[in-house]
Amino acid sequence: MTDVADLLDAGERLGAEELRALQLERLRASLRHAYEHVPFYRESFDRAGVRPEDCRTLADLARFPFTTKADLRANYPYGMFAVPRERIRRLHASSGTTGRPTVVGYTDRDLSLWADLVARSIRAAGGRPGDVVHVAYGYGLFTGGLGAHYGAERLGCTVVPASGGMTARQVRLILDLEPSVIMVTPSYMLTLLDEFERQGVDPRSTSLRVGVFGAEPWTEPMRREIEERCAIDAVDIYGLSEVIGPGVAQECAETKDGLHVWEDHFYPEIVDPVTGEVLPEGERGELVFTSLTKEAMPIVRYRTRDLTRLLPGTARVFRRMERITGRSDDMVILRGVNLFPTQIEEIVLRTPGVAPHFQLRLTREGRLDALTVRAEARPDAPAEVREAAARAIVAAVKDGIGVSVDVEIVEPESLERSVGKIRRIVDLRPRDDG
Repeated sequence: MTDVADLLDAGERLGAEELRALQLERLRASLRHAYEHVPFYRESFDRAGVRPEDCRTLADLARFPFTTKADLRANYPYGMFAVPRERIRRLHASSGTTGRPTVVGYTDRDLSLWADLVARSIRAAGGRPGDVVHVAYGYGLFTGGLGAHYGAERLGCTVVPASGGMTARQVRLILDLEPSVIMVTPSYMLTLLDEFERQGVDPRSTSLRVGVFGAEPWTEPMRREIEERCAIDAVDIYGLSEVIGPGVAQECAETKDGLHVWEDHFYPEIVDPVTGEVLPEGERGELVFTSLTKEAMPIVRYRTRDLTRLLPGTARVFRRMERITGRSDDMVILRGVNLFPTQIEEIVLRTPGVAPHFQLRLTREGRLDALTVRAEARPDAPAEVREAAARAIVAAVKDGIGVSVDVEIVEPESLERSVGKIRRIVDLRPRDDG
């Protein structure tokens, strides 16, 4: 059997010193590229009193200003591009559900690099040339589907471009075409597992052996749930369209201990979400990325709002980031207590009689905010088990998080099923426009 180390590409074989030297060389070039070709960055650097040549060490990056999603929206649609529009070969965009979408562009070289990095990610997850890969991420302006698709083809795999939705048909395709790898959001994977079982098929009996899950936060209990029900290796992939798409970081199948950031192309920092100060390695804070090799849309110190920490590499020389525990803009402050959906997910997944499908509803009662956890019962759970589950969740949230919530155990398959990024929080509070 081929050793994993024999499959690594040149970037993955770099030593620590070689990597740092390459990062500095590419960082300086990327800062120059942004400053010379993107008016926003020229104005931003000038206001901050820094120029590309001021970056003499990797630590000097902290002197440069941040880029935020608001900056991208303010420069909609093409203002952040560093090449003429005629050199752009593809456009992707965010959903724009909270304002203008953020548009990203790719040159031919960017698309080739992206395919290389997703291929690297699939290989790190356990995929191999010749595998059949079932891609159930959405295709279109969302980067997930096409990013996974071209990366799998670059690795030498056979791709089933299933996209999202039509769940019963997805199950039939998996049974008939026998993929060994599936790439999908973890919440939709749970929906697929439910459909297998509804059709009387044991998911453990299928051809699947690797699941590459991303696009939304998920937890260790959800990994165990998926692996136990499906008999696969469930690993995490990370990316966001503003940086490139999926393939920025990947969890390795042999360690499953966090996602190795592909640091030869993306330089990560962790900053205090409030002050913006760079935190020492190992401390938890907000993840910030600077691209090192992108042509069409270089990004400098982009504030992702994702919360994690950086740790030394294990399976690769690159540093690891812990699985995202939440987003600073997904955090619910309930009566002075900070709460993330992933904390509720851990509680729901360990509660007997409850399925791993839940939703949080925020309402306002008088002057106080209230939170209701709506969780689906498992089909075989009798009434007394459902009542006990509700009491257990109330107690676990109170004891573990320190806040009181209401809990409703609802009928199986009564909550909206996600075919993409799941909507965990439904905010029904009246808007305060004053």
